[in-house]
Amino acid sequence: MSTIDRRRLLTGAGAAAAGAALTAAAPAAPASAAAPAPRPAGDTIRPGDPRYEMLTTGNNKRFVAAPDYVRMIRSTEDAEQAVREAVRSGRRVSVRSGGHTFADLVCNPDVDVILDLSEMTEVRYDASRRAFAVQPGVRLLTLYEALYKGWGVTIPGGMCYSVGAGGHVAGGGYGLLSRAHGLVVDHLYAVEAVVVDRDRTVRTVVATREPDDPHRDLWWAHTGGGGGTFGLVTRYWFRSPDATGDAPSRQLMRPPSTVLVSALSFPWQDLDERRFSRLLKNFGAWHEQHSAPDAPETAIGTVFNVCHRAHGTLDLFVQADAEAPGADRMLDDYLAALTAGTGLRTTAMTRASGDLPAMPQLAAPRRMPWLDATRLVGTSNPTITHPALRGAHKSAYMRRNFTDRHTAVLYRHLTSEEYANPDTMVVLFSFGGRVNAVRPEDTAASQRASVFKMLFQTFWPDPSGDAAGLGWARAVYEDFLADTHGVPVPGEQYEGCYINYPDTDLKDPARNRSGVPWQTLYYQGNHDRLRRIKREWDPTGFFRHSLSVDPA
Repeated sequence: MSTIDRRRLLTGAGAAAAGAALTAAAPAAPASAAAPAPRPAGDTIRPGDPRYEMLTTGNNKRFVAAPDYVRMIRSTEDAEQAVREAVRSGRRVSVRSGGHTFADLVCNPDVDVILDLSEMTEVRYDASRRAFAVQPGVRLLTLYEALYKGWGVTIPGGMCYSVGAGGHVAGGGYGLLSRAHGLVVDHLYAVEAVVVDRDRTVRTVVATREPDDPHRDLWWAHTGGGGGTFGLVTRYWFRSPDATGDAPSRQLMRPPSTVLVSALSFPWQDLDERRFSRLLKNFGAWHEQHSAPDAPETAIGTVFNVCHRAHGTLDLFVQADAEAPGADRMLDDYLAALTAGTGLRTTAMTRASGDLPAMPQLAAPRRMPWLDATRLVGTSNPTITHPALRGAHKSAYMRRNFTDRHTAVLYRHLTSEEYANPDTMVVLFSFGGRVNAVRPEDTAASQRASVFKMLFQTFWPDPSGDAAGLGWARAVYEDFLADTHGVPVPGEQYEGCYINYPDTDLKDPARNRSGVPWQTLYYQGNHDRLRRIKREWDPTGFFRHSLSVDPA
């Protein structure tokens, strides 16, 4: 688990990392806060080092790099120097914070240097900006613990404990609290990034959301434009838009102190196609009806693993704000709405399911502290802890409920004997609510009209399963989206894809037969602005990968 600098947590020193050349300088820290000593440069890890093999792949073992070296980075000054070294030598770089990217954005054979930010784990309150400063290498659960224990606040981020903040934030970031509090980037106040100018000068810039900030576009690009594209992020600052006063505890959203949680399974032996279809349509209908920004039901968030029949069950995790008025009744009504007209019984979740651990103790809703629930779901994730896991992932935002054709496609592919892999599923995530209170153009994350999100995914343990796994993922996705030629073209039914679930198939005209560019699927009407920002802040394309924004 990442470490937190306790002295900085307590003092709230406001200065940026020592030695960084800031073009938008932060106000000086209070005189009583001693400036921290510069950290020594991180290690350079080359072939032959016992750490090299581990650091040249990520969570998805399908993707492996063979760089000249991996450069561990410990400070903003260190980051500047690492970028400068790569610029001077003409080496291509990739950027990693947590290593959870689903595609080859970091671990790619064309990369010469991996810049690894996982040692940058500081979390502190910056009084000079009235915001919480977060370095990109801190893992999500460590971040939640630091924010909540220190100040009673949090961000509405994801449930996978070991995802790094760096990439999670840059892609938009969402989680079980997003229906009530929006995306992570809806609370992003500022970003510090190392950039490379047209003349190859390397410098560090701080960009804020303030309307008069001349660097505001660089902040905006990091509100959903994707990681490793516009610069090397060395720090984020968070302050909610409705923050008031000077107290740290009032500068960022507060999670519920207690939540109601339940984990349930629907046995496949009870499902025929009619019941399966009704169950999924009930899920979609409820989210269509209860996803307005101010709906009381935004207190509820769900992860629904619609697993392959080989797994044995479909598995549901639901969390509700226990402090919301009528929370118990609201949760009961939600579960009743899901099973209405199906005659289905639910059982305890007795085995792990995708990103969810077994939770047999939650067959009946249970109250527990929010942070305990977050730990419970996040720390026992079987797809994160598997040491050799390979996977395929595809995403779609849904603005409307499933059609008969949709559920028929899912039923056929999830009951197929040709690919009977128990670690195969279509995950349905609750969405909408406060996410949709923000205009699409206000952040680079433009999907602000959807009510739930889908993740088509399958996992397998070794290279021998690559062809079958990729084949299943492509087939179910393209069949499901046959009405828009294999991809979720933004319109009345769909709203594109999530950049933090990157999928390079979207660039392939054999897979994306819609004629709609992959950039539109991720960014919709925001793509042109992102290209202009890329031209201004990374005109040479120094920061690039297979799904990065190209300069205009």
